[in-house]
Amino acid sequence: MLKEVSRIAEAPEDLGIEVIGVPPGSPVDLDLRLESVVEGVLVTGTAVVRLQGNCARCLDEISSSEEVDIQELFCYPGKETDDPEALRIEDELIDLEPVLRDAVVLDLPFTPLCRPDCAGLCPECGANLNLNPDHSHAEPIDPRWAGLEEWTGPMNEPKNKE
Repeated sequence: MLKEVSRIAEAPEDLGIEVIGVPPGSPVDLDLRLESVVEGVLVTGTAVVRLQGNCARCLDEISSSEEVDIQELFCYPGKETDDPEALRIEDELIDLEPVLRDAVVLDLPFTPLCRPDCAGLCPECGANLNLNPDHSHAEPIDPRWAGLEEWTGPMNEPKNKE
């Protein structure tokens, strides 16, 4: 027996990692195929989720959609299996949340980027280098000479004598 199901469900809580994930309650577009097999029900298909997070380099917001593949066997109640962690059909229901969580979280980028060539932030002042690629700072003063600056003014500018 075969049944195809297309549904839109709400995303569960904590579906992601610290920097990127699926917003709770956002739509999850499920396109599934349920097949009756000897051991139970084989679920295959795809889930389309909306991702939201921050770029790991420049901290800008990222928003995109991701399609993940789902394939899992749900065993009939009382059916013996070699896998002690096998998912089971309970009260004629299939809980797809753990399968969806595994598929989405394992597919997330470890360091999400707003674009592949993101320049990030200036390590001195935090300016976004994507917005100002020519951003620079004056040459730092050697700390051993920094005390003399109060006598002469900034080291890079000659002091006028009157």
